[in-house]
Amino acid sequence: MIKHHKTSFIGRAREQQYLKQGEMISSRKITLTAAAFMAATICSPANAFSTTCVSSNQHIPRKSTSLFSSTAQEQEQQLFYAAAGAPSVDMNKYNVPLTSCIENWTAVLQAETSMQSAGIFLKAKDSELFVDSLRYTVRRSGGLGLILTELAGGRDDGIGITIIEEVVAGGNADGCGIQPGDSIVSLTVKKNVNKGMSVEEERVSVATECLSYDATIEALMSLPEVVSDDDEVTLTVKRLRRQPKISVKLQYPPSDNLPDASIELFAGENLRRALLTRGIKLNDKLAERFDSGGMGDCGADGTCATCVVSVGMGMDLLSPMNQQEEQILKKKPRWRMACKTVVGYGMTEGDLTIQVSPRQWEI
Repeated sequence: MIKHHKTSFIGRAREQQYLKQGEMISSRKITLTAAAFMAATICSPANAFSTTCVSSNQHIPRKSTSLFSSTAQEQEQQLFYAAAGAPSVDMNKYNVPLTSCIENWTAVLQAETSMQSAGIFLKAKDSELFVDSLRYTVRRSGGLGLILTELAGGRDDGIGITIIEEVVAGGNADGCGIQPGDSIVSLTVKKNVNKGMSVEEERVSVATECLSYDATIEALMSLPEVVSDDDEVTLTVKRLRRQPKISVKLQYPPSDNLPDASIELFAGENLRRALLTRGIKLNDKLAERFDSGGMGDCGADGTCATCVVSVGMGMDLLSPMNQQEEQILKKKPRWRMACKTVVGYGMTEGDLTIQVSPRQWEI
């Protein structure tokens, strides 16, 4: 940690000095030690939010706003949790340390799709990590109390990666939930605007995802000034977390004369699809079909029952049955249709034991 760079106040002139040092360093591979030269503390209105009020039609430079969308962040998050369901555990158990964040943050250019806007977005290098989006509300008066560090930058377009290196003890952000390694992707504040005889409340937002240190500070400085001790800012941050894992023990029917197998699945994976992609076939020849005598598998419609498994341990790690599956398997409470089952439901992890082709176990 870079404790000796923490300070209660950094004026604008000194801030510019850090930025110049950052420009020289950012063209090289950044280590945590080198990144110390670019650290600055956002902990005083003088260098964070005491700026000229931004009008409703005024924007920060294009390089800070044109590529990023909070809607895209929300859509990405909804897609990730769609299969695994809303978390039923404290997701902080999956947080990774700052050193891992420094090693694994990267940025990717995303083309526009039906589900996401085009832009440059943060991503994890390690496939066993995922990017989570979180929101926190912090009091603005006196500054946020966050130390920022640039991991990548030095480009003319302002693109880079800037993360929170430290949450200052006793600062406004202390205890709110923000963690070292998080990257601020947007900030939103409220301001009152006089419109004739009435005063209306407006929201002013700036996007900071995949920005260099310099561009991030510029975005922060563009926010409306603090006018009250009660003023707050809502920060949307992205956080690297490890994906919850399910350790699966597979048991084959005695007639198959195969040893037990062990595999690892990630929370949110469909059980049938996950097993098939790992070379494990589910095709119980004795399955009782519910699709008018069709041939082969039903294509995951949940009617052929050829992918049924018996769950010996870990039933609580699986998604709830839908009505069709519950009716078909009502006489077999330990059975599940793999094509209709998601493991690690609720972002849980643990051990799962299943028997493949359970009807063959009854012979």
